[in-house]
Amino acid sequence: MKKKNSVPYPFVLDLLSRLDFRIKPMFGCHAIYVGEKIMIILRKKEDHEDCNGIWIATDKEFHKSLKKEFPSMKSISILSNGKSETNWQMIPYDDDNFESSATLLCEFILKKDLRVGRIPKARKKKSEK
Repeated sequence: MKKKNSVPYPFVLDLLSRLDFRIKPMFGCHAIYVGEKIMIILRKKEDHEDCNGIWIATDKEFHKSLKKEFPSMKSISILSNGKSETNWQMIPYDDDNFESSATLLCEFILKKDLRVGRIPKARKKKSEK
């Protein structure tokens, strides 16, 4: 696991410190897992800067209610080439309310809000040749 200091938005880790969470590398970013669920991904990279922020693992059925809580929430353009809504949503880093939105999101995670977090699909094993 990378050092806490190398993870973008380290205040998020502080807010979640009461939980037993793991940080795993994913797409050159940092995925936060609680138990078997992936909750969020923290992304701050030079490419596709419009996709920097906190990616939320959720389902489309929850987008409308989450959008009320996070008005700046949007689909992640690089996951669909900007052509469709994605299950994954994000709070953009450049949003004026980024830190307060991140804090509220962490509160949802701490309260085990069912709208946040997904159990990843099992990886398919490579068939032997």
